Amino acid sequence: MSETGSGKRSSETEAVRRLGVRYPIIQGPFGGGLSTARLAATVSNLGGLGSYGAYTLPPDEILRLTKELRSLTSNPFALNLWVSDHDPGGLDLSPAEFDRVYALFEPYYRELGVEKPARPERYAWRFEEQVDALLEARPPVFSFVFGVPSASILAECRKRGIATIGAATSLAEAQALDSAGVDLIVATGFEAGGHRPSFLARAEDSLMGAFALTQLVADRVKAPVISAGGIGDGRGIRAALTLGAQAGQLGTAFLACEESGATPEHRAALFSQKAQHTALTRAFSGRLARGLRNRWSDEMGPRAAELPPFPIQGWFASKLRPAAMKAGRTDLISLWSGQIAPNLRHRTATDLMASLVRELESPGETQPRGG
Repeated sequence: MSETGSGKRSSETEAVRRLGVRYPIIQGPFGGGLSTARLAATVSNLGGLGSYGAYTLPPDEILRLTKELRSLTSNPFALNLWVSDHDPGGLDLSPAEFDRVYALFEPYYRELGVEKPARPERYAWRFEEQVDALLEARPPVFSFVFGVPSASILAECRKRGIATIGAATSLAEAQALDSAGVDLIVATGFEAGGHRPSFLARAEDSLMGAFALTQLVADRVKAPVISAGGIGDGRGIRAALTLGAQAGQLGTAFLACEESGATPEHRAALFSQKAQHTALTRAFSGRLARGLRNRWSDEMGPRAAELPPFPIQGWFASKLRPAAMKAGRTDLISLWSGQIAPNLRHRTATDLMASLVRELESPGETQPRGG
């Protein structure tokens, strides 16, 4: 690794030491079936921190997943959960409310030939159930978004030797995480793909860029800072380190790799001209998220006020996904992407990790994408 002005190598950061990894490279966690054990283990085995977004998994699956990851890597990895698992009114619908909401989605169900789903007992798993399983599984790292776990949960993590990583979209959120004793804090800029994990203010009011947020947070908290949003190569990580971060987190760059759970159509879109057009929308889940613009976001986005709260909205949309994927209808499913996507160059996590390490070691190695 190259030398910094202090004489330390750029890989020798506090985040690297606390996480027990070799490089200041964090793979962002993906939900909705986009994470895979293969991807997380590949990143961990190559010296970064692989992550798995587990917020849609039942407790028993979290236990099974952790065993699978341990069979694939002996290095640290992270499991990620959502602390806030529902928005107001998002736990249940009466039969009449269910029918009213279904009517909003019915044209898409008819178009794809999907039958009306039965009213479920639950729309999503509760955080309390999931975190109990996570504590039992004892992954090396517990990362979380949309809030701060209770003091008792954080204390139990410390007792069990589980490092904690919380996500912030504002300085106030970072300070809340720091005050709670969270081990590391992700400063998440609005450039990032996927959901905006805001928890103290509306996500629309928490849209600071990654590098501004990284500097504000790094200057004011005790915990090491991980910068996320707009980072797609070693240049981005080095820039984040220069601004006070102790590691860089990449999401879209890893999502585009064949080891992820993204469909071939999704990965192809990330390498196409479509990647130049991302948007923040509540159209898919009810929470603000960045993805590639398509018909669904254009049609449902303006109707946000009519749609049910998270996670109910996402539940109705998810019932369409299998049929849409089978038909190749990427215009009707979420295609998460960050703003850095047009610069993506690598299609495997192995190649991406090798490139990131090489670029960290030799700054001049980065080759900007042409075209």
